[in-house]
Amino acid sequence: MLDLPRLRALHAVSVHGSVAAAAAALGYTPSAVSQQIGKLERETRTTLLERRGRGVALTEEARHLAETARELLAIVERAETTLEERRGRPGGLLTVAAFASAARGLLPGVLADLAARHPALDVRLTEVDPHLSVDLVARGVTDLAVAHDWDIAPLPAPEGVEHALIGDDRCDLVVPAGHPFTARAVVRRADLGGQRWVCQPPGRVCHDWLVRTLRAAGFEPDVAHMAEENHTIVALVAAGLGIAVVPRLGTGPLPPGAVAVPLEPVPVRRLYALWRTGASRRPAITETVRTLREHWPAVAGLLPGDGPSVPAARGAERE
Repeated sequence: MLDLPRLRALHAVSVHGSVAAAAAALGYTPSAVSQQIGKLERETRTTLLERRGRGVALTEEARHLAETARELLAIVERAETTLEERRGRPGGLLTVAAFASAARGLLPGVLADLAARHPALDVRLTEVDPHLSVDLVARGVTDLAVAHDWDIAPLPAPEGVEHALIGDDRCDLVVPAGHPFTARAVVRRADLGGQRWVCQPPGRVCHDWLVRTLRAAGFEPDVAHMAEENHTIVALVAAGLGIAVVPRLGTGPLPPGAVAVPLEPVPVRRLYALWRTGASRRPAITETVRTLREHWPAVAGLLPGDGPSVPAARGAERE
């Protein structure tokens, strides 16, 4: 008889492409995942992983077995959802994936709140790149994800995935203290020419937004410095090395030497919770989404009436 945890390990390797990445997603050590795969190979008398350079690749037999594992895990999810729904209260394991600033600025309070209210619910958080989270949900690797989009890059909504708006994350124009923009009541996009910029690397939505926005205003952006983390970007601005557009979530108070000035129109990115359609009735999902939305106004510094501007949840619509 095939062992479900071992099939789960094989499925994770299939989705993530390596033992190390699968281990990170499952919350195991790489050696533990390798042991699970090894036991599955002995049980099935089949070679499942082949050494390729410094990594591994799934054999043809392993790919077929991983697809079967995906189907079995979906059946188990439906069964668990039905049982939890009948109990009427959140419980069991819930895996959550979130991008860095959400993991830092929103999820700690949400997870603590869920732990206090629902001791039978075991929520496990993994920080992931934002462009990976939708696929992780669709493939059944994680139960729920917190993702974001911008106007230039709407959130993809593949078949079988539903999402709910958490809220709008406003962005600030951050400049060095003493910069001429600090004397203005408002800065418009048409005023942004001739500046040196600090932003994320190419391929990131923030970088693409900056390039497209400045070009639409008639300027070619001069990107002097690039960094992954918003804290690093703000530190470079505070040192007088450029200006930046920075989302408020997860950034925290600005350090000395950095000043936020109003930019109009205000850049906004939207945060969503995503989950598989088959788990829509699961109390753990509905309660976690509710708690995310409940915590958002305080995290985002919103006033009453400034919350999400579209219905709380909708199906897998393509935007």
